[in-house]
Parts: sequence; C-alpha cells; structure tokens
Amino acid sequence: MIKAVYPGSFDPVTYGHLDIIERAARVVDQVIVAVLVNSSKKPLFTIDERVRMLQETTKKIANVTVETFQGLTVDFARKAGAKVMIRGLRAVSDFESEMQIAQTNHSLNPDIDTMFFTTSLEYAFLSSTIVREVAFYGSDISGMVPDYVSGMLHAKYKNEKEIDLK
Repeated sequence: MIKAVYPGSFDPVTYGHLDIIERAARVVDQVIVAVLVNSSKKPLFTIDERVRMLQETTKKIANVTVETFQGLTVDFARKAGAKVMIRGLRAVSDFESEMQIAQTNHSLNPDIDTMFFTTSLEYAFLSSTIVREVAFYGSDISGMVPDYVSGMLHAKYKNEKEIDLK
C-alpha cells in the first residue's frame, strides 16, 4: 500500500489544491492531507476550520484523510507510514523552492520520495492568498473555491468587517 502526504496550510483550500488531491488519489492508495500548524504564521482560518473545509471538500474521495501536524513534514510522513510526499507546482517559479524542499526532505529521510504534480492549467493562477484578497473585497470566488469554502470566507470577512466598525 502506498501512502502519500500532501502538506500545506490550506488557508483556505482552493480548486488548485483539490485538483492535486484528486489526481494524487488516483495514483496512490491513500492520501493524507496534512494541515500545518505553524505558530509563526497568522492564518485567516483556525486549524479546526481548515480541517473542516478539507473534510467537507474531499468527503467523496474514499482514500483521502485529513490530519494536522506540527514540525517537519518529513517527520510527520515517517510517523504516518508514508513513502511519498505530494507537492504541487503552479509555475516554473515554484520549481526551484519545491526542489530544494524535496532534496532537504530526502536528505533527512531517504525512504520518502517527493512526487510533483503540475496544477491543471485552469488553476495555475490560484493561491490561497489571491482567494483571500478577492474574497475580502467581496468579488466572486466561485471559480476559485467550492461553495462551502466560499461561504466560510464571506462569513469570516463579514464578521471581521463588523468588528472593525465597532
């Protein structure tokens, strides 16, 4: 059985992320979507909200599970029994940093390999940062994220704007 870990912050999950998850799930036996708990970052969504979004948007993919982790991804992958790390590439600019991460992970644990998926062309421009920016200004994000995620984004920003007005 080939287990793979797809790590990220997923703040929020986008159609680009889901594209990679779905394609990876067709190649390996199990995909563990690993949501990073990073105390040095200030995410828009809590870890529980990000997990809930991923669980909701991947619930129809039988061989996908969602977990959280802290620390090095390669250590999480080893503890999970994964042999493969999944990484997405949107553009050539991603390649250099992703290659460096893959080589570092391989030097830390040669039993874990990295598998790169290029994002489908229709999602190549997407990032969580762009989605948050577009949603903040109330623009249509229906082509960027599933309805469930869109609803959570709009609710989050509505609450933040109401707090700012007080």
